[in-house]
Amino acid sequence: MLHFIVSHDYLSLLAPGGILFAFIATVFATAGLCDFLPKDAGREFAHDGKLSAGKPRGAGIIFVLAFTAAALLFAPLNAEIVIYLILTCISMVTGFLDDASQTSWGEFRKGFLDLCVAVLVAMTFLTYNSNEIELLHMHLVIPKPAFAVLAVILVWVSVNVTNCSDGVDGLSGTLTIITLMTIYILDRILEAGQDFSFLILLFAVCVLGYLWYNATPSRLLMGDAGSRAMGLFISIAILKTGRPILYIPVALVLLLDGGLGLVKISLIRICKIHIMNHVRTPLHDHVRKVWGWSNTQTVYRFAIIQIVLAVAVVYGVGLL
Repeated sequence: MLHFIVSHDYLSLLAPGGILFAFIATVFATAGLCDFLPKDAGREFAHDGKLSAGKPRGAGIIFVLAFTAAALLFAPLNAEIVIYLILTCISMVTGFLDDASQTSWGEFRKGFLDLCVAVLVAMTFLTYNSNEIELLHMHLVIPKPAFAVLAVILVWVSVNVTNCSDGVDGLSGTLTIITLMTIYILDRILEAGQDFSFLILLFAVCVLGYLWYNATPSRLLMGDAGSRAMGLFISIAILKTGRPILYIPVALVLLLDGGLGLVKISLIRICKIHIMNHVRTPLHDHVRKVWGWSNTQTVYRFAIIQIVLAVAVVYGVGLL
């Protein structure tokens, strides 16, 4: 919005101003509004889940709204970006309503809502972007129906694995920041659209503002309001690179941490196949309960693994 008001001589100040605004707004809004959030009841089956009982939950509504405000004020806007902002807020709202509910909405209801949002993301992306992707040095044109199906799967998976990884103070937020900053660097290397790259920075600093209060020992929790919105935004960001296959390495720890549980449950319920019986899922529960890692060790070690992967991906893409 400010791009239409500020004179051309001062446009260069909007980006750093927007980044500072996003962080400061998140920090102060979280401090002022956290007492109005619903309280967590503690997850019965999660390792140390009862330690979260009584903490404010659903803080994702604060940092997502701070991000949206910063984007509307400081980012160059077009119809595609506005739609993505709306869909991110929709994903946040559905998660927050579940956070605030006395009884969980249930896996099927939430999965269906995620699917609806994923379909809207795929439709929006194909409306404003080509159905061509780059793999190594090959440019592949995928038929639009096939591309749409693959995009829906990518979005749905990203939302749900990020959500499942939210169980240790600071873990999902830290991994999300590493993933998003990796995508930002890839955008710069690949010379992708600068407008959306700026949104990545705004989103990342808003998550940092949330982590100010969520680092061990946490004062509040993001809930589904935050984790679902983060997963959705990651999927949009990787689609905008034109190389969606890079989602696998740049979000591999999120995929393994949250995804193995989804695979395990799906195989049991659909195919009646029991595998990984000796592995607790999500993996962050396994390493704490079975391997004896502390919460801090879990966050640091998972983050280190993802950073090493990020460095390898950035270097590899830079050589291509």
